[in-house]
Amino acid sequence: MNAIRAAAAALTAAAATVTAAALSCPAALASTTAAATIPLNCAASPHTCGYPDATSTGVPAGTTLKTVPAQVTSGTGWTYNPTQNTVEVSGDGVTLSGLKINCNLDISADNVTINDVQVTASGNFGISLRHTSGVTIENSAIAGQNTTTGRVGAAITDVYGDSAGMTIKNNNISAFKTGIQVSTGTITGNYLHDPGYVPGDHTNGIFDAGTTQPLSITGNTILNSLGQTDAISLDASAAGSAISNKTVQGNLIGGGGYSIYGGASLSNTTSSILIENNRFAQAYYPASGQYGPVSYYNSADPGNTWTGNIWDTTGATIPAP
Repeated sequence: MNAIRAAAAALTAAAATVTAAALSCPAALASTTAAATIPLNCAASPHTCGYPDATSTGVPAGTTLKTVPAQVTSGTGWTYNPTQNTVEVSGDGVTLSGLKINCNLDISADNVTINDVQVTASGNFGISLRHTSGVTIENSAIAGQNTTTGRVGAAITDVYGDSAGMTIKNNNISAFKTGIQVSTGTITGNYLHDPGYVPGDHTNGIFDAGTTQPLSITGNTILNSLGQTDAISLDASAAGSAISNKTVQGNLIGGGGYSIYGGASLSNTTSSILIENNRFAQAYYPASGQYGPVSYYNSADPGNTWTGNIWDTTGATIPAP
């Protein structure tokens, strides 16, 4: 983050052409002045603009994976349950690495690290968290079996909405109804793309069920090729609820009905929702989402900010809603 701030400060002070070093910094690019030259059409090849895609996320190329249960059925703190067809993680502080799991990976322990793991699942969940704290999911690939009847309901989900301290970073996530469903923690450097669809689905990239817990969504690529529902949903959908303390910063996003739902539906109270320095892709619709870049966002609510958000094809600033 220090590098991002430094790059942005340098660009603002110089009001000059963006250097090659700055091209690796999405947040800095989105906050440049109109006089600066910035890359355009980043959705076609996100990594060339410094955003994550298949080249920088998921299990690193060349990593050897052992298949569960064909090659291995258990390890320290985890076991394969053949009755449920689920890998169950119950040991605090364990690390799962180098595994290829063709079913739900269910975590009910604290301070677990999932690293260099491929999860391919259908049904409700890819990776599910149950009453956990301090779980890290990184450098992994989570997907449904296909983009139709084999799509996974939620690639990563906090089942009961009470897990805390989650870090979700540098993952390649696809063939989902919902890519990531959590209400707190850090989501950074992920590539969410090619969602699945079954008739009746509401398709979300990242879904926050509407809380006041802090959530940081930074430096991700989230592309929803469908005409519904969103790339990011801050969903205070119950009347009288409140949503606050959410940061959406430095992402490349696009698609859905609206690319962002900002929490202010049903006259709900919002505060401290920062939507800053994001690039709105127009690969699917001219207005990023089918109906526009954002809906239900009230920039006048206390602590809310909308700044530095731009169109991918022109670099022009998107005014506050």
